Amino acid sequence: MSRRLARELAVQALYQKEVYPDSEDILIKDREKKLPDTDRAFFTRIYLGVEKHQSQIDENIAQFLKKSWTINRLSAVERAILRIAVYELHQEEEIPSGVILNEAVELAKRFSGVESARFVNGLLGKLAQTEQVEISEEQDSVD
Repeated sequence: MSRRLARELAVQALYQKEVYPDSEDILIKDREKKLPDTDRAFFTRIYLGVEKHQSQIDENIAQFLKKSWTINRLSAVERAILRIAVYELHQEEEIPSGVILNEAVELAKRFSGVESARFVNGLLGKLAQTEQVEISEEQDSVD
């Protein structure tokens, strides 16, 4: 349950940073205090990981948007949730992709609503499916 809390706090921090760009230090410190020691590192890793890889993450998300849509057309909450999930899919190899997708959908329900949850689920499902195909093709060529 505490990793879920870490994700919730990361969504809030990413959203707040987008709205108030000068408040980053406060964002991290205030949210870290709400987590047990064991989950502070996870929160910090996903928050800073999204920040570091944001342009690449956004490119991954944009591939699965409708042609007339851009990442900026999404709500700030949806952007934060998708960015965290895409970061986790690429960087947190010990977490099963099904868990990551489920957590993202639950975050969307909590912070944005059922329609947002459906959108997040659809986009991440397509992204995860595409990456599984690429992974399995790489494994085939290695064998």
